[in-house]
Amino acid sequence: LKIMGRKFTMDGSAILTGLLLALSLPPTVPIWMPVVGAAFGIAIGKCVFGGLGHNIFNPALVGRVFLATSWPVMMTRWVTPFEAVTTATPLALWKAEKIYVPARDLFFGNIGGSIGETSALAILVGGIFLIVMRYIDWRTPLSYMGTVGLMMWLLGEDPIFHALAGGLLLGAFFMATDYVTTPLTKKGKVIFGLGAGIIVVLIRMVGGYPEGVAFSILLMNAFTPLIDQVTKPRVYGTKRKVWQ
Repeated sequence: LKIMGRKFTMDGSAILTGLLLALSLPPTVPIWMPVVGAAFGIAIGKCVFGGLGHNIFNPALVGRVFLATSWPVMMTRWVTPFEAVTTATPLALWKAEKIYVPARDLFFGNIGGSIGETSALAILVGGIFLIVMRYIDWRTPLSYMGTVGLMMWLLGEDPIFHALAGGLLLGAFFMATDYVTTPLTKKGKVIFGLGAGIIVVLIRMVGGYPEGVAFSILLMNAFTPLIDQVTKPRVYGTKRKVWQ
């Protein structure tokens, strides 16, 4: 911001962006990758738009997508717990061979995956805490995960597997609830979750990439201003123009 001649304000948003980005990365990536991803996400995803409160896209997801497209091999190989060998993620196994990892392993984290994706139990505890403390609204994660589960069930897939595998829980509770880049209205939050859920299902079922959470949230971020515009309540007492 200083380079662009704008006022700089110290806040904790950059720390939060770095933490969320780190949670979405494999544990084996070199230390420089989170640094590069966070710098790119903050610079391109936030500062270019004017800084905190003006950015359209979630900076952590911008950084993750940048890393995934720039160094795809490093971002798609994982270490199996207790065995220290590289393997594919549960979603990659499902995409390639229709192998379903047991729900118990997904729930307790006995799988390969990103740092913040492997234990559904830990993510659920954190997400429920945020909802109970009213730091986030329950409508977005519920509509997001509910849409994925329902559509996968209608398509003959295992909804529990698709709810627990990948970054759906992490994205639903910690990224799709960002105040700046997601709708402000209650109806808008539901629409955002529905749209993101549909995109995830489309990418997982017909796309070439096994996971679609980051792309779904970023795409819906772009529609947030429109969603707010069409769902904001009408101000009481306003007059509607009537054509004669």
